[in-house]
Amino acid sequence: MRFIDANVFIHAILKPKRPTEATIKVKDAAIKIFNRFNEGEPTLTTVVHLSEVANVLEDAAGTNFATNFIRDLLLKPNLKVVTVTLEEYLFASELALTSSVGVNDAQASLTMRKHEISEAYSFDKHLDKLKVKRITD
Repeated sequence: MRFIDANVFIHAILKPKRPTEATIKVKDAAIKIFNRFNEGEPTLTTVVHLSEVANVLEDAAGTNFATNFIRDLLLKPNLKVVTVTLEEYLFASELALTSSVGVNDAQASLTMRKHEISEAYSFDKHLDKLKVKRITD
């Protein structure tokens, strides 16, 4: 099982505002990952990361689209969605400060450790600072 970061869903779904060779490459890779996910590959994420997806999709595509997309993800049997406690998020915020990464990146790293997951589907290079093995294709 791999962790799946919010940015995979976002890149797979949304069109880049100003497509470049690099953004098209990321989008194509995200679509490949998303297709494997849709075909049933087991993955894990957190409510926090799905909230990130919802916020971006609401802004870009509207509330109904975002709500339907999130609901569809939640109904996928191959996606394990875990909650984050207050204590876990507080610890993630401390890790974020000491590692110079975002709090949700730190939370991803901590969730992976807790669930003994060694690889993450993610395009976020900040995870490299946390010694997370990112899969980008």
